[in-house]
Amino acid sequence: MLREAITRKGTVRGVPAADPRITVFRGIPYAKPPVGELRFRAPEPAEPWEGVRVCESFGPIPMQDIPGADPTEFYAKEWHVDPEVPMGEDCLYLNVWTPARTGQERLPVFVWIFGGGFQGGYSSEMEFDGERMARRGIVVVSMNYRVNIFGMFAHADLQKENPEGPCTNFGLLDQRMAIQWVRENIEAFGGDADRITIGGQSAGAGSVLYQVVSPQTEGMFKGAIMQSGGGMRTWAYGRLKSLQEAQEQGEDFFRFSGISSLEEARRIGADELYSHYLRYREIHGYVCFQPCVDGWFLPDDPSDMVKGGRHKEIAYMMGHTSGESFGIPDSVEAFRDGVKQRYPDIADSLLAAAEVDTPEAVRSLYAGDMFNARAMANVLFCQNQLKLGRRPAYLYYFAPTSVPGDNAGAFHSSDLWFMFETLAKSTRPFVGAHYDLARKMCNYWANFVKTGDPNGTDADGTPMPEWRPFEEDAPNCMRLNEEELGMQKAKTALAEVLIKKYL
Repeated sequence: MLREAITRKGTVRGVPAADPRITVFRGIPYAKPPVGELRFRAPEPAEPWEGVRVCESFGPIPMQDIPGADPTEFYAKEWHVDPEVPMGEDCLYLNVWTPARTGQERLPVFVWIFGGGFQGGYSSEMEFDGERMARRGIVVVSMNYRVNIFGMFAHADLQKENPEGPCTNFGLLDQRMAIQWVRENIEAFGGDADRITIGGQSAGAGSVLYQVVSPQTEGMFKGAIMQSGGGMRTWAYGRLKSLQEAQEQGEDFFRFSGISSLEEARRIGADELYSHYLRYREIHGYVCFQPCVDGWFLPDDPSDMVKGGRHKEIAYMMGHTSGESFGIPDSVEAFRDGVKQRYPDIADSLLAAAEVDTPEAVRSLYAGDMFNARAMANVLFCQNQLKLGRRPAYLYYFAPTSVPGDNAGAFHSSDLWFMFETLAKSTRPFVGAHYDLARKMCNYWANFVKTGDPNGTDADGTPMPEWRPFEEDAPNCMRLNEEELGMQKAKTALAEVLIKKYL
């Protein structure tokens, strides 16, 4: 097996995964530590090293709330988070899983971007283990990137420092540099730099959207997967701040924190800066620092860019879970009020199409009829591909009958255990049917990475249930269920109203 690889910065040595046919390289630096004078700046390439760098441990995670500090929190329990995981501002590392034997194979490559609302998350979360996917003949890469105030801060003085270049969205620039590192180095790990697919979930899917619309990533990848995020966003799913709005927030943060200048902000310790951020977000909300339309990496709002065809003509796959929605209205009245507030000019048409008169019908609507922001963003994206005359996208709906353990349903992020086929790492009492679904989902994802088409055969050589793309006469959506895989119609009466409005 390939145990060492020669990158442009130096030689790295990996270790056998649980399956010794797979080698994992953990904690490879792809950029300089973004500390001191490099804080609030675009990432710079890592320094070279001498000798062999042993890559057996994951790099530190980005600055964020201490993971698992509250062991009763839902996702802390779900991912078995270790509050002792190393964390620091020096976090720009990536990981590689490869099945290559010689480094000459030129295998397809999957680059994964974690989610977490751009406020937290990290590439070494246990559900992201790339081993099972690597077994299917692809090279898997995951990276850390800066989040919250460290990754999404903006200020007018930053623009003065670099008036013609990047002055914010540093976390997105980290992602871009990691993808560029893959292009420059992945052949040493048996990968093919011309067969890269990027993917992500939640804020990771939003990140994928931003990468596919950015003019700064042209020609860097051939496919994109967006899970529970991305797509074409309506009002209900939010639009990005302008650079001016983000800069005004940055100036307000400095005043709030008693910070007089960028120089001072770069001198203080990471813990002190983060403590200021914690106090600030108590007033302004958890996701107060987000990507913005900066005019360089993101020239315009991503949904407008997609609508106008200013995104890459590559292969797309996207979807959501049946238990996706946060804050489902608890009454018909609350549902109606929400629709009127979010869509005042088409509220009557949406309410007529919804036809709900009980709280149970409202809950069913958000799941079964896919009336939630993530689902509608995906349907709009798929329909827009057809309107532009582009290659149809593949759409999925993750809807297992049960996700055992606490009656949580197919909650936001539950598909991650399945598509990475890492159910054995979970404490949930999954049974054989769940493992069958996970195997098939991992097959679909790997096939898409290989060819831009999820279809193919199962481990025993039998054809997988056909996954047809979203087309005008057949708005197909693959229903991923442990009892039966199959196609369902995605373009509902509600979707038709939104399509007419936004496209």
